[in-house]
Amino acid sequence: MAQFSNESTYKKFLEDGKETYFDEAFDSAVAQVKKETLGKEFPLFIGGKEASAKDKLVELSPIDKSKIGVFQKGTQELARNAIDAAFDAFPAWQALGYRERTEIFRKAASIFSREKFNVAAILSIENGKSRYESIGEVDEAIDFLRYYADLVDKNKGYILKNKSQESTAKAITGFQGAPGKREEVTIKMRPYGVFGVIAPFNFPISISVGMSTGALITGNAVVFKPSSTGNMTMLSGFKIYEIFKEAGLPAGVFNYISGPGSEIGDEFVTNPKVSGIAFTGSRAVGLGMIKKSNELGSHKVFVVEMGGKNPVIVSKYADLDAAAKGIISSAFGFCGQKCSATSRVYIQESVKEEFVNRLLEKAQKLNIGNPLNKGVYIGPLISEEALKKYKSAVDEAGKSGKILFGGKQVDIGLKGIYTEPTIAELDEKSRLFREELFTPFLVLSTYKTFDGAMKKANETEYGLTAGLYSKKRSEIKKFFNGILAGVTYVNREIGATTGAMVGLHSFVGWKNSGLTGKGTGSKFYLEQFMHEQSQSLVK
Repeated sequence: MAQFSNESTYKKFLEDGKETYFDEAFDSAVAQVKKETLGKEFPLFIGGKEASAKDKLVELSPIDKSKIGVFQKGTQELARNAIDAAFDAFPAWQALGYRERTEIFRKAASIFSREKFNVAAILSIENGKSRYESIGEVDEAIDFLRYYADLVDKNKGYILKNKSQESTAKAITGFQGAPGKREEVTIKMRPYGVFGVIAPFNFPISISVGMSTGALITGNAVVFKPSSTGNMTMLSGFKIYEIFKEAGLPAGVFNYISGPGSEIGDEFVTNPKVSGIAFTGSRAVGLGMIKKSNELGSHKVFVVEMGGKNPVIVSKYADLDAAAKGIISSAFGFCGQKCSATSRVYIQESVKEEFVNRLLEKAQKLNIGNPLNKGVYIGPLISEEALKKYKSAVDEAGKSGKILFGGKQVDIGLKGIYTEPTIAELDEKSRLFREELFTPFLVLSTYKTFDGAMKKANETEYGLTAGLYSKKRSEIKKFFNGILAGVTYVNREIGATTGAMVGLHSFVGWKNSGLTGKGTGSKFYLEQFMHEQSQSLVK
């Protein structure tokens, strides 16, 4: 088995001096997708067969409101059919040897690698990511597939074997520790059954593949629902289905159903044939599903990630240029529409003016435009709802503080929603320091003492990512030991709070950002999709 390494497509092109070839490949893929893929009607797939719904969903690109395609508006009845298909396929799938399963997902990784530019083009058209963000996301999906396959192989299917010592001594009756014959004990991690997988719009390839692979490679069957209302990314989900099918997943093991969460998601929660739900999205939706499941008295497994309000501390001992670069990248990449985006920064008073000047200088250089074009960093917001949140934040910042940069909607000649990256300094009592916005909006404040900064950083219901810029060892130690977040970075120039790499970082949420305390892209993730069984045999 080859040593795992990250796909890192753009990095490799750049290091080889072939950025021109990268751009040509992406541009060619965009043209091909527009010509051969967009505008069609796409079915559901239930039990390996195409299915349709009475009502349809029309998906438009956030870039220019052009038509991506027509999709099925799945119902609870169709969701039940998909769950039944997964339930029926589960016994044979779990019985398949782990090596056969891992080979399927390695093949899926190879297909994704072959198709990476086409998939990235679909992703950019569908949710407005730049070519750089999109290819990075497809790379992450490939990394998940290979890394999780490696984990299963290294752990030999998560099976351990033990033996007890045999004794010839006799006891009148049995009791704990009594002498007896040799026991051969097998401890297995076994799949639960059927998982409902509910994907987000912002990482519809990587997170969808990561969650689905986590469930599937450990022997569960899946009913997969892409983001289908408001923030639509159904074509990405359809492409995942096609690649998994080509890789050799048996019919019914992975089912694709688009439709509203109020029906599909609710069926996942209420249907007794669904053993678990993997979900990435808002705190309100995640906690709502968990609450309803508990109220019904069901014992479902939830593997959830539910957002963040991610802080960064900038110390007087920081490399201020690196801090400004890392914060700009994490605050405004993909318009701040990431659960890991930097949303609040606490700056030591003595370096505030110098740091803010560097931050504003870098913000002014960000290129807003059509994300399909080379060099564009900030594309469109995903929806009208996102624009409402952006405008509301701008209004409040204008009243309770000062907007240092941005705050306006931009007309670039397309029908999409384009806004300036916005930086504001305001009172820390403002809701903008507490609420996840999912827009390109960054709030700033200052601090006197490092302990005070840590307290401010931890004053949130979330605990996903956090960053620090400081070269002082005592501050770094305090940060790592005291910050209440699952993913922590110090002095990271490429991203203050974003950009976790599969196999290197674990991406895990604390507090209301997560549930299990185990993260994606790490060796503990797959264990969440299995339960342990001890099998004892006396021959």
